[in-house]
Amino acid sequence: MKLGMIVGSGDLPRIVANHRKSLNDFIHVIVIKGFEESWVDEFPHTVCGIAELGRMIKSMKQAECDTVTLIGNVRRPDFSKLKPDMKGIAELPGILKAARQGDDALLRRFVEVFEGEDFEVLGVQELLEDLVRPPEFLTEMRPDEETIADIRKSFDISGLIGNADIGQGSVVCRGLVLAVEAQEGTDEMLKRVAKLPAELRGTEDERRGVLVKRPKPIQERRIDLPTIGPSTIRLAGEAGLAAVCGVTDGALWVEMDEMTRLANAYGMALISLKADGSLPDG
Repeated sequence: MKLGMIVGSGDLPRIVANHRKSLNDFIHVIVIKGFEESWVDEFPHTVCGIAELGRMIKSMKQAECDTVTLIGNVRRPDFSKLKPDMKGIAELPGILKAARQGDDALLRRFVEVFEGEDFEVLGVQELLEDLVRPPEFLTEMRPDEETIADIRKSFDISGLIGNADIGQGSVVCRGLVLAVEAQEGTDEMLKRVAKLPAELRGTEDERRGVLVKRPKPIQERRIDLPTIGPSTIRLAGEAGLAAVCGVTDGALWVEMDEMTRLANAYGMALISLKADGSLPDG
């Protein structure tokens, strides 16, 4: 396999690139302009504007890549300020149409463009299998009945906003929806929760409420699976939450050892739920 990695920000692109390098895979990195980080200097790479699709494709074909993955955080661009190349201009009407439908539709359109150029598109979970988990309790803590009820409701709410292509996560405390994720992302959502009055949310001394992240029911799972990492756990802890949950094979758990350490220190439960949102056995 010769892998083209189209990357944005965050730790995940670096982790995956180094893992595939350790397996002696050839990697060519396409860095989205504005998201350059020092680790890419260790790999053959090209910096491209987000609308320079022709430049991306040409660069990967010159490197003889046969496989593509899209990894990392990229802010939705201001489409009026894009500077597309010829390929980008040709694809722009379809991209704009998809963008009006939501982020998942937009990302699916990008996948279609690369598949149309005969690249195989892989999900990050296919490149680093340890990122996804089976149904299991990942920390020492177990949820009480109130927390279990919040998990069920948050799972359902996250599914509703996912069906509308809005976001992937929500926070529920004692049956009350405190926040849903939209364009700001999970970290900013949790910061908002932490600013709510203490009577609405949990505290360090009395943890309540949960975050559940799940794939959008409509989602193309090779791209943009929900990510849970140390910053998620840290901010959930500061917001007084009792549990953070993902879904089996539907969340990317990044830096698991550090997440477990943080969650145990906060006294929070970390849970990989079954696909239907129910708790793991045991």
